[in-house]
Amino acid sequence: MTKRKSPWDNSNDDDQNPWQPQQNEDDPQDIEALLKKSQDKVRYIMKGGRRRGNIGKKGFWGIAAAAVLLWALTGFYQVQPQEQGVVLRFGKYAYTTAPGLHYHLPYPIESVLTPNVSRENRIEIGFRSEPVRRGRGVPVRDIRSENIALTGDENIVEVNFTVTWKVKNAGDYLFNIRDPEATVRTAAESAMRDSIGVTPIMEIIADDRKGVQERAEKTLQALLDKYKAGIAVTSVQLTKADAPVQVIDAFNDVQRAKADKERLSNEAEAYRNDILPRARGEASRIISEAEAYKSQVIDQAKGDTARFNAVLEEYMKDKEVVARRMYLETMEDVYGHVDKVIVDKKVGGVVPYLPLPEINKKQEKAQ
Repeated sequence: MTKRKSPWDNSNDDDQNPWQPQQNEDDPQDIEALLKKSQDKVRYIMKGGRRRGNIGKKGFWGIAAAAVLLWALTGFYQVQPQEQGVVLRFGKYAYTTAPGLHYHLPYPIESVLTPNVSRENRIEIGFRSEPVRRGRGVPVRDIRSENIALTGDENIVEVNFTVTWKVKNAGDYLFNIRDPEATVRTAAESAMRDSIGVTPIMEIIADDRKGVQERAEKTLQALLDKYKAGIAVTSVQLTKADAPVQVIDAFNDVQRAKADKERLSNEAEAYRNDILPRARGEASRIISEAEAYKSQVIDQAKGDTARFNAVLEEYMKDKEVVARRMYLETMEDVYGHVDKVIVDKKVGGVVPYLPLPEINKKQEKAQ
């Protein structure tokens, strides 16, 4: 009975070891022989020869162990600095990992998604930018269904704005909302209309754009947090805020009329602020003079009354003396203020005298 030769047996010098390089590797016959002996070796390992039971089992378990090891190694994954790792267990969200090297149970038990969380996404609302054509700038196409809003003073305004956002929680972003861009767009429209609805049109157009943007951004972020969207709003920027084209001329006329009204009101207020203090000062001066005159007249009347009573008391004591004195005082007062000429019959004419009244007048003028 012929003994079957194992491919492991190298006792025959005429047969070469299939695992050793041939001297002439370019010979096609040698390559075919090498492939054939390699196939025989694999069959021997899988089926076995005389030592089928021992070598076959070891070879099977070795291959199985290698396959398990390779399968286990597929669980390693790398998360880049701009990404977050989202691990799924049987297709369901399990946990989130930070940038770096991590491990999860191999597929199909667990799998991983690595969305970019540092890239800023931009959404245009109320308009769409179209491609640049031959250096003519960026044409803008208005979207009427998005850019019409009602202001706090019940005026219609057209607004275009942009929203920039990025992912802050990859797990919520991937599994809590179906269409992130549509969700952000709808929530942003609602937030902007809410902010415009409590603001007068002139503040939106000229005075308080920053306040409108800040209120819209806070409202939008609150809505997205309520939805657990995993999105962080970085900015809301108004690019246009005007009255509708159909009524822009009438609106400008109204604004000019309001400006004229404000100007005239300011001029009237300035005139009022100028005339009222002067009128109040004049009234206060007149009242003070009247009060002083009143006090003067009352005091003078009281003095006259006291003097009259004193004269009356003396007159009651000696009527003749008092009457004579009063006559002399009266004549002194009368003659003291008139020019006098003294005529004496004895001298036969005017009597010369010292002109004291003239001297007194000259002294008063000199002073």
